[in-house]
Amino acid sequence: MKFTRRFTQAGHSPYEGMDFVPRTSEIRNPDGSIVFRAESVMAPQSWSQVAVDILAQKYFRRRGVPQPDGSLGGETDARQVFDRMAGCWRHWGEKHGHFDDVEDAEAFEAELCAMLAKQMAAPNSPQWFNTGLHHAYGIEGPAQGHWYADAETGEVRQSTNAYERPQPHACFIQSINDDLVNDGGIMDLWMREALVFKYGSGTGTNFSALRGEGEPLSGGGRSSGLMSFLKIGDAAAGAIKSGGTTRRAAKMVCVDMDHPDIETFIDWKSVEEQKVAALVAGSKAIAYHLRAVIRACAQGQGEEAFDVASNEALAQAVQSALAAFVPEAYIERVIEFARQGFTDIEFPEYDCEWESEAYRTVGGQNANNSVRVNGEFLRAVETDGEWALIRRTDRAVAKTVRARALMDRLCRAAWACADPGLQYDSTINEWHTCPKDGRINASNPCSEYMFLDDTACNLASLNLLAFLNPETGEIDLEDLRHAIRIWTVVLEISVTMAQFPSPSVARKSWEFRTLGLGFANLGSLLMQLGVPYDSRNGRAIAASLAAIICGEAYATSAEMASELGPFAGYERNAEHMLRVVRNHLRAAHGAPPEQYENLSILPRPLDASAAPPALVHAAREAWDRALVMGEEHGFRNAQVTVIAPTGTIGLVMDCDTTGIEPDFALVKFKKLAGGGYFKIINRSVPFALRRLGYTRDQIQEIERYCVGSATLEGAPHINRASLSEKGFGEEQLAAIESQLASAFDLTFVFNRYSLGDAFCKTVLGLSDEQLDSFDLNILAHLGFTPTQIAEASEYICGTMTMEGAPHLREDHLAVFDCASRCGRKGQRYIHYNAHLEMMAAVQPFVSGAISKTVNMPYDATVDDVRNVYMKAWKLMIKAVALYRDGSKFSQPLSAVVSRYARLRAETPESPPAAPVEVIERVVVRNVAKRRLMPARRSGYTQKARIGNQKVYLRTGDYEDGSLGEIFIDMHKEGAAFRSLMNCFAIAISLGLQYGVPLDEFVDAFVFTRFEPNGMVSGHPNVKLSTSIIDYIFRDLAISYLGRHDLAHINPNELEAPGDYGDDDDEPGHLVDDHTAPLFDMEPSTNGNGRADGGNGGKAAEKQRLRDIARIKGYEGDACPECGQFTMVRNGACLKCETCGATSGCS
Repeated sequence: MKFTRRFTQAGHSPYEGMDFVPRTSEIRNPDGSIVFRAESVMAPQSWSQVAVDILAQKYFRRRGVPQPDGSLGGETDARQVFDRMAGCWRHWGEKHGHFDDVEDAEAFEAELCAMLAKQMAAPNSPQWFNTGLHHAYGIEGPAQGHWYADAETGEVRQSTNAYERPQPHACFIQSINDDLVNDGGIMDLWMREALVFKYGSGTGTNFSALRGEGEPLSGGGRSSGLMSFLKIGDAAAGAIKSGGTTRRAAKMVCVDMDHPDIETFIDWKSVEEQKVAALVAGSKAIAYHLRAVIRACAQGQGEEAFDVASNEALAQAVQSALAAFVPEAYIERVIEFARQGFTDIEFPEYDCEWESEAYRTVGGQNANNSVRVNGEFLRAVETDGEWALIRRTDRAVAKTVRARALMDRLCRAAWACADPGLQYDSTINEWHTCPKDGRINASNPCSEYMFLDDTACNLASLNLLAFLNPETGEIDLEDLRHAIRIWTVVLEISVTMAQFPSPSVARKSWEFRTLGLGFANLGSLLMQLGVPYDSRNGRAIAASLAAIICGEAYATSAEMASELGPFAGYERNAEHMLRVVRNHLRAAHGAPPEQYENLSILPRPLDASAAPPALVHAAREAWDRALVMGEEHGFRNAQVTVIAPTGTIGLVMDCDTTGIEPDFALVKFKKLAGGGYFKIINRSVPFALRRLGYTRDQIQEIERYCVGSATLEGAPHINRASLSEKGFGEEQLAAIESQLASAFDLTFVFNRYSLGDAFCKTVLGLSDEQLDSFDLNILAHLGFTPTQIAEASEYICGTMTMEGAPHLREDHLAVFDCASRCGRKGQRYIHYNAHLEMMAAVQPFVSGAISKTVNMPYDATVDDVRNVYMKAWKLMIKAVALYRDGSKFSQPLSAVVSRYARLRAETPESPPAAPVEVIERVVVRNVAKRRLMPARRSGYTQKARIGNQKVYLRTGDYEDGSLGEIFIDMHKEGAAFRSLMNCFAIAISLGLQYGVPLDEFVDAFVFTRFEPNGMVSGHPNVKLSTSIIDYIFRDLAISYLGRHDLAHINPNELEAPGDYGDDDDEPGHLVDDHTAPLFDMEPSTNGNGRADGGNGGKAAEKQRLRDIARIKGYEGDACPECGQFTMVRNGACLKCETCGATSGCS
């Protein structure tokens, strides 16, 4: 094949004209701790910090790479990654005759390097993980049980090296036989899945071959049923992270609607979530009542204390526990504990967090579930006909149900927990290119790859925005065709060089050579063109681009077939494949319905009158050429395109939108090197406004309305002058100003961390109790009204929406609509029907399917869910997954939380005390009485080193958590010094037990100076001490009194030090991220004891974080990798905008 150059020049570096500069990559937890850090990462200056972080954290090889000094280390330069991948593709292409000569091979490799560096396209993540490690660096490893097919003969052989042949495929579909332990059976599938997960890929299987519960076994007895084995596979997937430390296992479970266990499968996830609710509520209720029981025992005397007949308080506590269904055996166990002298119990309490122990305990949480429905079933739903569930062994009818009732059950489950999704079996198989070799039964985890069992697909996506001329608003079609051709060849070469998890997958992937070329950034492209996502024009442009990509890819496949031969299974499937290609072509030309072949549901034809004529012509010409060439030469590949979610690779290409999705927010929080963020307008907004005819001044005013002024200057009500009148000095004003650029609400900037406790107490008159309250609003305390605060916040922090913006015409608002409401006051969002319409427009021009979640609002009903499922069928969509906002326990809506906040506040923290008789008397003299420590006590041990001296501080607590004793243990120092410290600890302990407040000891002993002293290591907050005594009381003050003024590192003020951005950053406001983190804030304390109030404060604060994230356009979930609340919907999956973690394949 011949390859020309469009992005490079012969004899010149492919990176010519690009600046590669040293960058620092750092990803932090919300508490400020560093998850990952790499310095001097050489990357293109034009790349965002997120793209650099993903490259360095996820895609750089960390060991085995030859270094300049001859040692082995890791990759440190983006060009190393580009070169190893492009070089590997060239190597395998040359080896198997893809290039006419060396010049073509060189052009091929150089163009790929340039496109990768310019973020024009990207392969799926497994290519970044694995491709070229052996070719470029000679990395080898013992074989892991993989197989490959000989490129010439198709003979399947076992791999002898883990790296010589990479696993570049992201998507697998694997079969399962109704057999427990033999090859191809149930236990064998878990092993094959593990091999897929280990190298960063995802897999799907249709489990309908497994017998239903109660069906006879060949050796006698009855089958335990489908669900028993699905639970095993779910647990296995949950224990594995894809790609080692890089990604989580991605898995799809499909079951046919006629399986005997389908009702249980439909309810699986919703029932498991009910178990989560039971664990959460039950654990808290049991802990509540058992602690009441053990406290009641302490109120009695002698043996009567443990007898419900003699101890009235115990009787009441036991009665309440029984009423709350606490098991009698557990109540008795706690009473026996109390009899042995225990005064408290440890009972785990669970919560609804997605990564919590409660969710890890239940099943069904490690896969996407889908039900396969055919046209016969859906027609039965329409007529409320009967539907037979068929046994797997003898195909007899196991049960007959009403089709509509079964559909209603599925819709209720999807409404409740977003699973299962639907896959439309009839539509999928009517567009099947190779039916002679079997039916399509399943898909990959994200539902975009649908083909024969035991096949794999490797993906790549084109960044559509990279092909847009921003001045003319036109797509450079020559560049686009060039990129499609090159990347189709890349994916074809990847089939040749790949290894697979089983002989069957290796053989069939070689036979059919399915590819998954797609696109990303469609939503951004449409916005920059000034075209609404929900419009005829938007859908027509998307359909035209999908048609161009698929048609050109098939034409390239036919070109390769003319030189290398068609895929091995082509001849027996030629008739069917050409029929499918003709149907694609007819949809592109808008043929009348009678011309389509063998379709029960007709496609939505290309809307030629609503798309640019150049795009329509290019699409139709591509399909004409593909059919002519295919009829003459056949095709090298059975499928060529899918629309993947492009989660991680979308971020590495700096795409604002992924796959086919619209944008999720108009204001983005751009990450800075070393941590921190600054707020900018979505970069597509200014382009769109210019295209719509707005002037520079109008655009600036609209941007300021969205993003805010980021300064107190000129703000209404709350400004430098009004704050100065209330006592704010330059130091406080500067601290406030430094945070405004990253703030989305003014009230969050005015806090104790930015102003300092001393200023808050002495100048603003705030008490400790007020400062400890999560509900504190300093601006309201200063006398500003809610209206004044809202107006000032909008001026300074922006509205984060275009609704109400100055100058903006009403009919232009739709251009800026996003997947969710934007900002606090935004009301507009893209309706779920518009998502279906976009999928219907694009699906006729995709070989596979589209990975997309149809977002539905919180108030959507079960009937709405049913309507979406039925409409998707009639629109010829192959698969659909729904997500109703707030349908997960782990993501309650703020409106729901606030609705129950008052009732929750009125719920008692502890059971009411038993009534006691109070006798008043006059106390003439109060003699201090020693408070004895319990026989079994809690506390902590803190190890540290002061100078060269190890010090162990041990504490003992009372039942209420207050400090009652300390022990000091030292090494190396002489016996006299140790004995002196022991006596000192005993004296302090006696003082505490006789009522001396810990505050008095702290004030007396901090800053005492004697040796040993100096640097402190091993303590998270104290880094320097003037003596051992000084260190001890600093630690006690921090731990028991919340005295962080004595800490050198305040755990509530950990911050990222970075204060610099990329040279190419869009106009925005640079800011140090000094805003206090929102986790682990100390609750109020009781005297000298530990904080009381349980975890209620943290739970409330975590809910506030979710609310903030949702206002910013995120989902409200915490990322399981980095902990940030920056998860967004990504096709049928989720991805993190901070670290790139994704639950899908790409």
